[in-house]
Amino acid sequence: MYNILVCDDDKEIVQAIEIYLNEKGYNILKAYDGAQCLKILRENTVHLIILDIMMPHMDGLEALGRIREEKEIPVIMLSAKSEDEDKISGLDLGADDYVTKPFNPMELIARVNSCIRRYTKFGMLTEEENQPIYQTGELRMDDNLKKVTVDGTEIKLTPTEYNILLFLIQNKGKVYSIEQIYQNVWEEEAFGAENIIAVHIRHIREKIEINPKEPKYLKVIWGIGYKIEKI
Repeated sequence: MYNILVCDDDKEIVQAIEIYLNEKGYNILKAYDGAQCLKILRENTVHLIILDIMMPHMDGLEALGRIREEKEIPVIMLSAKSEDEDKISGLDLGADDYVTKPFNPMELIARVNSCIRRYTKFGMLTEEENQPIYQTGELRMDDNLKKVTVDGTEIKLTPTEYNILLFLIQNKGKVYSIEQIYQNVWEEEAFGAENIIAVHIRHIREKIEINPKEPKYLKVIWGIGYKIEKI
């Protein structure tokens, strides 16, 4: 059973999320501010965090920054419609996704399922010898070891970044729109995916490119989408 840590200062929202996710077989841990979230995270095995942005004592952005100093657990941010800048800040700090309040329970469940799938897939190492290795130029992905290297140097990616890059390098030379990337990586319909994909792409570039402003591998085709260059 997967443990999901839900952190929001609104106890009714936490209770509602607990009901929705319990029905899907998830175990829920509850916190009501960022400091309490970090304490529970240190004391328990957590597979996913649902984290509100606006909270007293320690808000969600500060808590997320501290989480990312130590762990790559997937994080879904909760935000009000008026908090667009905070959504981008959350993605910049390493959030995997966000859901806007008030949210549709089915949308939240779909986002949770998708994050858990990506995290589980990223963490699964296999000893099969026929697992593919993908390469273009000096960018190399070993999907057996879940390892990415550039010029022989290992690059650390979050599970979401890894899966985006894997999808593109598996189809190198082909251009995919934001919606196509989201649908293939998240395995669900794209709802407001522009910011999510754009920020993750920027993070990947910052990690794999010598000069992210003049990328060698991960190219944008303006007005269409993104591709991994064949080299």
